[in-house]
Amino acid sequence: MPARIEKGQLSIDARLYEFIDQQALPGTHVDKESFWQGFEAICADLIPVNQQLLEKRESLQQQIDDYHHQHKQIEPAHYKAFLQEIGYLQPQPQDSTISTTDVDAEMATMAGPQLVVPINNARYALNAANARWGSLYDAAYGTDVIPQSDGAEKGGAYNPVRGQKVIEWARKWLDTIAPLNQGSHQQAVAYDIRSGQLQVKMQDGGISNLKEPATYVGYRGHISQPAAILLQHHQLHAEIQFDKEHPIGKTDPAAIKDILLESALTTIMDCEDSVAAVDGEDKTLVYKNWLGLMRGDLTTEVDKGGETRIRGMHPDREYIRSTGDRISLPGRSLMLVRNVGHLMTNSAILFKGQEIPEGIMDGVITSLIAKHDLLSLGRYKNSRTGSVYIVKPKMHGPEEVAFTNNLFARVEELLGLKANTLKMGIMDEERRTSVNLKACIAEARERVIFINTGFLDRTGDEIHTSMLAGAFAPKAELKAMPWIQAYEKANVAAGLVSGLSGKAQIGKGMWPIPDHMADMMKTKIGHPEAGANTAWVPSPTAATLHALHYHQCDVFARQKTLAAEPFEGLDEILQIPLMPQTMELSAEQIQQELDNNVQGILGYVVRWVHQGIGCSKVPDINNVGLMEDRATLRISSQHIANWLKHGILTEDQVQVSLEKMARLVDKQNEGDPDYIAMTPDTSNAIAFQAAAELIFKGCEQPSGYTEPVLHKKRLEMKQRLAG
Repeated sequence: MPARIEKGQLSIDARLYEFIDQQALPGTHVDKESFWQGFEAICADLIPVNQQLLEKRESLQQQIDDYHHQHKQIEPAHYKAFLQEIGYLQPQPQDSTISTTDVDAEMATMAGPQLVVPINNARYALNAANARWGSLYDAAYGTDVIPQSDGAEKGGAYNPVRGQKVIEWARKWLDTIAPLNQGSHQQAVAYDIRSGQLQVKMQDGGISNLKEPATYVGYRGHISQPAAILLQHHQLHAEIQFDKEHPIGKTDPAAIKDILLESALTTIMDCEDSVAAVDGEDKTLVYKNWLGLMRGDLTTEVDKGGETRIRGMHPDREYIRSTGDRISLPGRSLMLVRNVGHLMTNSAILFKGQEIPEGIMDGVITSLIAKHDLLSLGRYKNSRTGSVYIVKPKMHGPEEVAFTNNLFARVEELLGLKANTLKMGIMDEERRTSVNLKACIAEARERVIFINTGFLDRTGDEIHTSMLAGAFAPKAELKAMPWIQAYEKANVAAGLVSGLSGKAQIGKGMWPIPDHMADMMKTKIGHPEAGANTAWVPSPTAATLHALHYHQCDVFARQKTLAAEPFEGLDEILQIPLMPQTMELSAEQIQQELDNNVQGILGYVVRWVHQGIGCSKVPDINNVGLMEDRATLRISSQHIANWLKHGILTEDQVQVSLEKMARLVDKQNEGDPDYIAMTPDTSNAIAFQAAAELIFKGCEQPSGYTEPVLHKKRLEMKQRLAG
């Protein structure tokens, strides 16, 4: 057992205690003894409240289960009245507008992509932090937005045919970012700065100006021959880079070597769904990386072309206005941290011999670490307004938001922070939050900086909540049913009526297929058009491409239009997406749905449990790489559990599929030297046992969450590996 340090009624893993004592506390003006005494007081006061909230979840779930036992046919008005009677549906506040202050522009007045990365992976975290700016040429050349046809294959060496198609494609986008009053950037042969304005020389010798002169902001280099020209459109920046000697620039009529786009405006450094952190050792790594990000000194070794390089965080970018004034733009994504929700506990810290809620632990320690940024103790600034941005997931309804609000106030008091320094992101991913979203926002009206939607967790909770109502439709069908459309629309509407526009983010969910960027470019424009001023993307490359959508769509203008179109959608959201009575699935269709779900579960769980990987690109049953985290696991396991409950599947069918898909998943991962296979002895494979438990005991899992099983099995695996 790892050594522990006793502080009052707290017992802290020695590794975590040493980190806090020697790295997190110094410089923060927080006295060590006062810190631990205050931490203990927070635990004493709030752990019982946390437990009461979890008990209320189970009480409400039991009442809903009883209702479905008694009512085999759902009458919408009666069902809605029942939810109001038991307190599941709460009264909506009237005209409650948020009053959040000191919010950075990236959160409030800018619209652009958002990354979510596991904070325990330093390389991923650094890549995301540095994804504030991305090469449009690289993003297009390396993805399928440029088809590999007509000689434009990617291949190994640089393909000039493909390169030319990239240049033509990118110049078309310049016409969106910086439209000219005459002609197109396709015909541009030179860019000059004259009398403080950008002039573009065309192929025919004519001169064109920007349709909106204010689009030109400044330059780098010398004004007579700039190395780069800075543009701004819809509050987003773009940089045209010039170099006559560069392999690309010397072939370009205007000597353009690249176009940089301001891409990932914000990044959520995740302690939750994409992370496998089950004990003091894991949590210490999580917190160390967060400190490195807040101080700007996190580094990692990267092997490139056989050469090892040290990667760190990018500096800010400097430019000169035509007046000679210098301007500086952030070189890094504005970072939020996603804490763990209310459910899980962790052995990293014990209170009276019991594991404390991990959400309380995260709230105290990530905020302590963020104080390094507030006090400018590191190389760079994250928040320029003196705020700490904490995304809080998996909250069920207004009472749980109020609890988090209280927790944050207690943490501010402990750390000597002014009130409402800690800002709150509310993830609208649980059904009781969706149907009470305005009330949830009202409970944190002075802190809210973020709401978003997420199909996967939201669907997992939808299935678990109504597990006994009947068999749910196949997963692909769920996305097209009225409840999900109403949920997505109502989220934006609630955000707008609560005054989030211009003060906070309204977000949309992840594009899950990193290698299908052409499809993303066709589809994800729907997010800004829906009024969302941010949406999740799976990689820095995807962030650069998705940034183009925010040049296409003026999100804040769109929000003004939508604000004039009130929408509640409650009745539609409450339509449980059961399988229509007219839908008859063949045995083959049922088997295909089962195998798809089982393969996805095993592909994710085996990495989580055996290797401690909480998020990765996992090949699906057709070998298409999908970004997987616990949200995908939740929906798949709950869906199978639901079909088992209602007799569409048998336990024998599921067991056969588990064995068959385990062999497939092992085959898909045979190139990974660190992979630990499940076959041939699945009875001795801890990951296989975890997957089976998630399915066969899916109805018993609290709210359908996968964390209790995953944590238990990962701890078992760590013990086996240590032995």
